[in-house]
Amino acid sequence: MGKSTVLIGRTSIDALSVAAPFDAQYQYVVSPPAPSSDLYTATSCPNGTNWWGCAGGSIGGLIPTVEARAAQATYLGKSSPQTVMWTWFELGLLAPVNKWQDEVTAVNQVDLLTRYLNDYRFFLQKIGTSHDMIDLEPDFFGFARGYGPLDQDPAQVTAANPTDCGDQANTVAGLAHCLIAMARKYAPNTAVGLHLTCWDWPGNVDKCAKDYVTLGGKGADFLVGEVESTDAGLNAKQGNGNSFWSDQKWATQLAYWKQMAEAVGHPIVVWQIPIGNMAQNNTDYHYQDDKVDWLFSHMGQVASAHVGALMFGQGSDLSTTAETDGGNLFAKTIAYRNAGGTPLK
Repeated sequence: MGKSTVLIGRTSIDALSVAAPFDAQYQYVVSPPAPSSDLYTATSCPNGTNWWGCAGGSIGGLIPTVEARAAQATYLGKSSPQTVMWTWFELGLLAPVNKWQDEVTAVNQVDLLTRYLNDYRFFLQKIGTSHDMIDLEPDFFGFARGYGPLDQDPAQVTAANPTDCGDQANTVAGLAHCLIAMARKYAPNTAVGLHLTCWDWPGNVDKCAKDYVTLGGKGADFLVGEVESTDAGLNAKQGNGNSFWSDQKWATQLAYWKQMAEAVGHPIVVWQIPIGNMAQNNTDYHYQDDKVDWLFSHMGQVASAHVGALMFGQGSDLSTTAETDGGNLFAKTIAYRNAGGTPLK
């Protein structure tokens, strides 16, 4: 991913990032596919169109807008450009009914999958030769694993995109291979990763590893892991249990990521890590959590698990942000970079 040390990133915001020397930022691309392929060559979107391509002031303008903002980032008055990681998240909105079973069966409908792959091609074409990163489809591969064997779950890949993926299998595994191949063709300088979603991984890591090899993980550039989507203090307030993490829980998690990284031969990018810290007071946007502080104080263990990047961000409304955490994430990032970073392993 272009660095010799573990990258530190944060969620993208509508402003230049100048408070700390972040290496990267991530931006969701989430909506149903374009309702008509005519939009790809249109000059503007009809009012009320629910499509990511209508954001950013022009058709597909989100891509160059975020890329330019990342490229123009500064720190201490000097240029400090950041890599953009796109979280491509469309399959959950492909089916008319948003249930996980419909999400998986939708890829076996030629019309729906055609719209989806056309949209993905347009997205890649907007990236073009930029040196971005792409995180492919949070949740979907976990849902597909629950539906059946990934090399048997049906998907109408060749009918939906004979031009780019006519040689791929008509399965969910074939679709994953297709997405990676399309990235290589239309956005050749991007690093592309499959989102790692194995909800049954405790005690079942070998099966998870086998599944991600089947999905084409060896042909990607990284896998995307995650921890919790919400600060522990907010989880507790909402009655969702204890999501503070002990040293033992971290050791187990890191061992899992290490095994997965070694199975596919590529590093783990940890995505959307809660930003709260123990100095917060458990009010809106100021909830407690322990993950920022733990990770920055155990970077050797993090790197030994083949983690290549830590991406911090708010995964749910009301969670703590980098702008509301009292400066903790900024301070930790500055200290980390001033110390030279932690070499990748």
